[in-house]
Amino acid sequence: MTAQRNYRDGRINHDRLNDYYKRAIQITIEEMESTGSPVVTDGEQTKPSFLTYPIFALFNEYYKFTSDCFSLKFADGHQRLLPRLTKAPFRYAVYAHSYIDAAKRITQLPIKQAVITPSALSMIYPKATIRGYSHEQFLNDLIVESERDIRQCLESGAHCVQLDFTEARFSLKIDPTGQLLRDFVQLNNRVLDRFGFHEQHRLGVHVCPGE
Repeated sequence: MTAQRNYRDGRINHDRLNDYYKRAIQITIEEMESTGSPVVTDGEQTKPSFLTYPIFALFNEYYKFTSDCFSLKFADGHQRLLPRLTKAPFRYAVYAHSYIDAAKRITQLPIKQAVITPSALSMIYPKATIRGYSHEQFLNDLIVESERDIRQCLESGAHCVQLDFTEARFSLKIDPTGQLLRDFVQLNNRVLDRFGFHEQHRLGVHVCPGE
């Protein structure tokens, strides 16, 4: 985290930041291996955020933070904000398989890779319709990109892929009727239905309580 702040502040260059990243991944994996775990993960050390890693590089061009941004609040007091999409089309700039490729250079053990759910990223669409780009068009693009994110992880050799559904329980605080949660589940299922039976056995869903 210190290295990331120093990079943002211009104190170190990107090559130096990558050196810190490689070391952080190596320490995480080696410590996990030392426990005897049969499957390891990189600990998401190099993601700018578990929530926005696919779109982080596009913030300046396609997104803005507004007063009505969707916010995930956690029990320890911190929160994660999702920016609002300002123009079409929705697309990923980074796919999670790149993190697997880096981890594979360090370990021979099977790797679990975490990805963000489409339901979380669905909250970036603004309340007002983007001209020429309907909400349904956005969701269709989101589903395609989310499937690609997961599928490329599997193709890169991930032992399993974990979908981070952090917003699941938190949604009940926003909408106690449960309709928002049902919408989230339906959207995620539209992605999961694109995978075959054996592929689905390599997919999992992680839920945490939030605030």
